[in-house]
Amino acid sequence: MKSKKLKTKGFNFKQFCIEGGESGMPVSTDGVMLGAWIQSPNNAQILDIGTGTGLLALMCAQRFTEAQITAVDIELTAIEAAQKNVVQSPWSARVSVHHSDILDFTPTHPFQRIICNPPYFNSGEQSKHSQRATARHTDTLGHNVLLQRCYQLLAEQGKANFVLPITEGERFIELALHQGWHLSRVCRVQPSEKKLVHRLLFELAKQPCDTQESHLIIHSHDGYSDDFVQLTREFYLKM
Repeated sequence: MKSKKLKTKGFNFKQFCIEGGESGMPVSTDGVMLGAWIQSPNNAQILDIGTGTGLLALMCAQRFTEAQITAVDIELTAIEAAQKNVVQSPWSARVSVHHSDILDFTPTHPFQRIICNPPYFNSGEQSKHSQRATARHTDTLGHNVLLQRCYQLLAEQGKANFVLPITEGERFIELALHQGWHLSRVCRVQPSEKKLVHRLLFELAKQPCDTQESHLIIHSHDGYSDDFVQLTREFYLKM
């Protein structure tokens, strides 16, 4: 049976727009937090794995004004959306979009930074929409394999940045440490003061390092928290 096509909702930011086309996932708070949280040298080579609509690639292009960003996705519908969004952005000269399985992708240089909002559903019913299933389910890119590939693609002093739900994030970090990665930064995210941590933003390094820990609450009693506004104000229109 042919899978259904899913029209993905667009989203406007301060300096660029995302048109979803038929990519797997719409703009999410997870993605925006990760794109705003990553730290990088201004002139780095940055790899966005599973770029989807190009959100993280464009956020990096906005923040790091001399960076060269390579965006890769296995889904053709996502690539079509990402290419359109990149061309319509102010940074098309610094962002290249590639239709490829990251396991087969062969760049000509290592990367100083990797950014990835990875699949995280390890079990349960997959979406009937093939694009959404690919974006959300680990069948197409298991975490163990993803970590190994990131290690291969990253420069020796490089770092890889991810966002995952709390349970999957803790397992992912455990896998990474077992493979020889080091946890350089981690931010525990709560939806509000009264709710438990539900997301992890984290950065892995190939070289030994101390772990910088932080905490973020998204919503306060009267709207977004000051910390969340400070993190995302360069992007959201109403911040």
